[in-house]
This record gives sequence, structure tokens and C-alpha cells, in this order.
Amino acid sequence: MADPLYELLVPYFDTPASPRPVPSVSDQVTAKYLNRLSTLPLASLTSTEPQSLAQSSHTTLLSLQSLSARSNPAIVASSDHLSSLRTSLPQLAAEAESLRNEIPRLDEQAVAFSEKYSRSTENEVLDRRKKALLMARNVDRLSDILDLPTLLASAISSSSAQGASNTVNYASALDLHSHIKRLHLLYQDSELVSSIYQQTEEAMQEMTSNLIASLRSQNIKLAAGMRTIGWLRRVAPELDGNSSNREGTLGALFLVCRLATLVSMLSALDPLRDLAEQETAIRLRESKSTTKKTTNNAWSGGQQTERYLKRYIEIFREQSFAIVSMYKSIFPSGPDTSASEDLGLKFKSLGLKSVPTPQSTPPTQQQQDPLSPLPSALATFPLHLVGLLKETLKQYLPNVQDKSSRESLLTQVLYCAGSLGRLGGDFSLLLADLGQDDDNADEDEEDGEWVEVMKKHRVLAGKLESLASGGGSVRGGKAFGLGDGIKSPKLNA
Repeated sequence: MADPLYELLVPYFDTPASPRPVPSVSDQVTAKYLNRLSTLPLASLTSTEPQSLAQSSHTTLLSLQSLSARSNPAIVASSDHLSSLRTSLPQLAAEAESLRNEIPRLDEQAVAFSEKYSRSTENEVLDRRKKALLMARNVDRLSDILDLPTLLASAISSSSAQGASNTVNYASALDLHSHIKRLHLLYQDSELVSSIYQQTEEAMQEMTSNLIASLRSQNIKLAAGMRTIGWLRRVAPELDGNSSNREGTLGALFLVCRLATLVSMLSALDPLRDLAEQETAIRLRESKSTTKKTTNNAWSGGQQTERYLKRYIEIFREQSFAIVSMYKSIFPSGPDTSASEDLGLKFKSLGLKSVPTPQSTPPTQQQQDPLSPLPSALATFPLHLVGLLKETLKQYLPNVQDKSSRESLLTQVLYCAGSLGRLGGDFSLLLADLGQDDDNADEDEEDGEWVEVMKKHRVLAGKLESLASGGGSVRGGKAFGLGDGIKSPKLNA
């Protein structure tokens, strides 16, 4: 029924009063409206329907006006673009053609780039980039490694300022040095690690110098000396000994440092020595101006020399005993070298050779060396000490002419010999020729004086030994060894 109604209304569309296009019969809006018209009564078609259509037309007009107002900029822009579309489309086509022509070249460049910067091939740029990335990832570790020389130098300087008693900083410095040395062994090709290792070696040389200087301190104790030698063994292992020479160069270094300390302590007696030198000059001048008969009465001085010699012998006895005893504690001799050391300390000949035991294996190069093994540094050190004392006594003892003063000095020397004799270095017999070079005294008198002093000393030593053992008699002044543990009651070693 819609089709006849549509045919009935079509002639009213295309009229001069209302030039509107004819709606399509298949339009859903048209079909919906025709269906609605067929349901309305005839009175509605003439009364309410025109009003409804007019209202709908007015609403639609308002909506179109509002839409045109809102969409005006977009419409204008669309119009502009539409006007330029005629030139843009040919340009786009030309650019697309140019891009299509450049694609093979781009592909070639991409392939060349991938081949040049491939991970499977070596490239300097990639290597630098990898190193930079690796450094960026390990910047904290590198900073810690760069701080190692500064930490080591700080530990060494603080230990040097606080003295040898500070064991924590030296131990930390040795641990840091061991860590840096291990890094150098692991990364020998690294210039950074090599540079840090070189700085560390310079710092360790300073530490070695500080440790050697600490061995020259006057009031060094056994514990401090053992710690210092232990640190030197770690810092400078080339100075340490081996199976044939247990103490190595460290033993000689220790003796040299302590000898320097002894010499410096004795040099503190220079004011007294100057007074003794003046007395020596006066004695020699008076000996030339007097006759031989009055030589013994011509000189009665020597008080300053006596003071100098007493203080000299006291310092020598204390320090020599301390040096040798500390050396034996720090460098204990093994069973294979103790005999040779005892012989050296007792000043026996070292020229004899022991008969080698037969060996099943051929001797090594070290065993074939006639100079190996070298004797201990302590073997000849007491000889040098005694030489210093003997030279001083020969030079200044003639100034002391008072019998009681000379006997007191000689007795003090004998106690010194006994003190060192407890360690195997008794030198009392070497002092028997002290007066042989003295032109102002008779040799027989000097020999008698020395014998008398020796007898008195042995009698006193026998009494002390008897008291120590609980006995009540002295065995007729029988000679007791000066190295048998007898000590001076006043001058304990």
C-alpha cells in the first residue's frame, strides 16, 4: 500500500514552488514515513500532520545552523585542503616514486652498516663503545681501586707518626699491598693496575724505610722488634733467609741498626769524652816534661775519664746484652747452625770444615758452593763490639792512675764480659793486653794488676755462686767461668 501512496505523492516534489529531488522508494526514512501516514486518520492529515512537519522542519533547520556554526573552521580548512589536493596528489606520487627508487640504495647501506658493526667482527668504534659501557658499569669499582694507593699511603704515614707500637695500620697496609699485588697478578696487561702497583711499591719502599728506622729506636722492646722483623719479611721477602741461612739479610740489618743505635747513644757522651780528651792531652804533655823516675807521680788526674769510662761501659754492657739476646730471640738458630754460631760467638776459628756426610743423591749447586752456607751475622758481631770497647779502653784507661778506680773500671769490664758471656760471647781473655801499649806503666805492674782484678772477681763470683747454691764455703778462690751466669749486683744485664 506504500507504493501507491508513494506514486501519489511523487508529482508534488518536482514542482516550481518546491524544487526538491524525488526521494528514493528504497530510502528507509521515506518508507517509514509512508507507513506512518497510512496509519493516521484522515482528520489528522489535514489538521495535526502539517504542524508536526513544520515543527520538525524548524528543528532540523536549527540543528543545521548550529552544526554549520560549530563546523565552520573545519569546513573552511577542508575546503582549502580540497583546493590544494590537485597539486598535493601529483607531488605525493612523485615523492613515492623517488622513495621507491631509493629503497635499493637504502637496503645496501643497511647491509653495509650491519656488516661493519657486527659483533662477530672487530671494530675500533665498537671496542671503544664497549669499553665506555664497561667503565660506566664498573665506575664504583674503579673508584675503589684508584683510592687504594691513597689508603695505603695514609695507613703508612699514620703508622709512622704514631710509632712502631701501632700495629693496626701497618697490618692494614700489608693487607692492602697483598690485595693490590694479587690484582696485578690477575691483570698484568692493565695499565691502570700496573700504575697503581707502581705507586704501591713506592709506598712500600717508604714503609720499609720507616720499619728500618724503627729498628734504630733506643727503647725498642722484644715484642716490637719481632713485629717489625715480621713486617719486613712480608714487605721485603728478598731479605729473608732460606734453609741454609735462616736469618738472611734481615739478621745483618737488625745488627747494623742496633749498632747504629749503640753508637748514637755512646755519642751522647761526647761532653764527657771531650773532658777525657783534655785529660789525655794534659797527661801526654806532663809525661814529656817529667823524667822517667817521676812518671808515676807526675799524673794524678783522670776523674773525668773515669766518669766517661764508667758511663761508657754501663751503656755498652746493657746495649750489647740487649742486642745479642734480642737477636737470638728473633732469629732462633736451628739445630744445623747452632754449633757454628756458638763457635763464632766464642771466637773460635771458622776456617775448619766439617766432614760432609755421604749422600745418596747428587749434591745441589748450593751444596757444591764452598762458601755456602754463609755463617750467621752474629758470628762476628761480638768481635766488632769488643773491638769498640777495647779501643776506647786502650785510649782512655791510661788516664786513670788511681788503683781503686782502675780496679773498679776493670771489674766493671769483667762484669760486662760475664754478661755477654751468658750468651756465648765471653771476651775477658781478650782484655789482658790492655796495658801493653801504655808507655807510662810497667808491663809487669799491668799484668799483676790484671791478675789481681781477675782473682778478686773470681772470688766474688765464687761467693755469689755459693750463696746462690746454698753452700757456705768458697772453694779456695777456684776459677769460675765469667760466663756462668754471674751478674754484677749493681749492673744487672
